[in-house]
Amino acid sequence: MLRTVKPKNARAKRFLKSREAKVNENPKNTLVVKGSSTSQVVTDALKDLYALKRPNAVNFSKKNEIKPFEEEEKLEFFSQKNDTSLMVVGSHSKKRPHNLTFIRMFNHQLLDMYEFGVENARCMSSMPGPKCAVGLKPLMTFQGERFDTDDTLKAIKNYFLDFFNGEQTTHINLAGLEHVISLTATGEGENTRILFRTYSIQMKKSGVKTPRVELQEMGPCYDLKLRRSQLPKADMWNQACKMPKELKPKKQKNIEKDEMGDTYGRVHLGKQEFAKIQTRKMKGLKKRGADEEDEENEAKRQKLSETDDEE
Repeated sequence: MLRTVKPKNARAKRFLKSREAKVNENPKNTLVVKGSSTSQVVTDALKDLYALKRPNAVNFSKKNEIKPFEEEEKLEFFSQKNDTSLMVVGSHSKKRPHNLTFIRMFNHQLLDMYEFGVENARCMSSMPGPKCAVGLKPLMTFQGERFDTDDTLKAIKNYFLDFFNGEQTTHINLAGLEHVISLTATGEGENTRILFRTYSIQMKKSGVKTPRVELQEMGPCYDLKLRRSQLPKADMWNQACKMPKELKPKKQKNIEKDEMGDTYGRVHLGKQEFAKIQTRKMKGLKKRGADEEDEENEAKRQKLSETDDEE
């Protein structure tokens, strides 16, 4: 474990303060690490994942002796040293060829990790066509019922949503949606595979205001075979999902939100007394006494009699 460092100047103090826990956390950084032995398939996969995660990623170009499922302390050391909560370790051996391990940390402690074998790999550079810009968030699609029923695949879905989440935003610019990442679950048991596909979004003329949208394979594309997994522990998972008090929405009486985010309110009205409602002031609606009505009727009769005498 790293020793506790006390700041010696203002610059070091600001640096340590930036790594402290915050109510609104910074975007999660990813550490891309090569194992002691790698293949060209693994090297290309790490390069493409680093390109998709930039600028929130750190790439180690040199090889490191690291075994994720056996050396938990080394993972925590790398995480704390580089201030990263996500890691991707690539390795290659006779027993586990073309291996990728996705790791997630919480408070620089191991939360969960998933090991995949890369099959039918196609890197980004081998596919023609435009690529997405740096730092853009992708659209994510998950196809297959097992992403909602199987505990392991549910955890993998949560991991990849966290992996490509990037910076928190409140508004979406449609022009900034340049690529889609699609994950499809196939097979069962030991033959479980996740088809990882990446497409660029092409907006073309359609003759109307809404453009015609087409998807073109951008890369990378893999068939990820699930080998080993370590799901998060219940107590650490609850702690990781805990929301600060400052971010909890304040309860408002008689106001609810549905699944689509629409707000509904209930308004309570008191007893309505129509006699006291202020209406438009008209002579015909004015309240009058019996004497006033008799005088008005007498005046009308006199006016009629005068007209008859003139005739």
